[in-house]
Amino acid sequence: MAVAQPTKPVETVETVAIRFVGDSGDGMQITGSQFTTSSALGGNDLATLPDFPAEIRAPAGTLYGVSGFQINFSSTDIYTPGDTLQALVAMNPPRSRSTWATWRRVAS
Repeated sequence: MAVAQPTKPVETVETVAIRFVGDSGDGMQITGSQFTTSSALGGNDLATLPDFPAEIRAPAGTLYGVSGFQINFSSTDIYTPGDTLQALVAMNPPRSRSTWATWRRVAS
């Protein structure tokens, strides 16, 4: 069985901060928890920042009621959940709009 070779160059980075965002009830907390567990089992140091909305269940598609989970992981020591994001995983367009200011600051 032949092993496929990567077609894109691999870039090694020291630390990565990822934010998962979605409507309340979309499973962002469990997604972040599972990602955290996988990263810890891989031997990485990490810091997390769960973000729970004040609303129990905001109307779908509204800009308030965003549930989020941010994780910063690295093979070296980590002290904060990350000031800048390297990746944003948004489950729907309103969630990406609600975090656009943070993402735009990082990308520029």
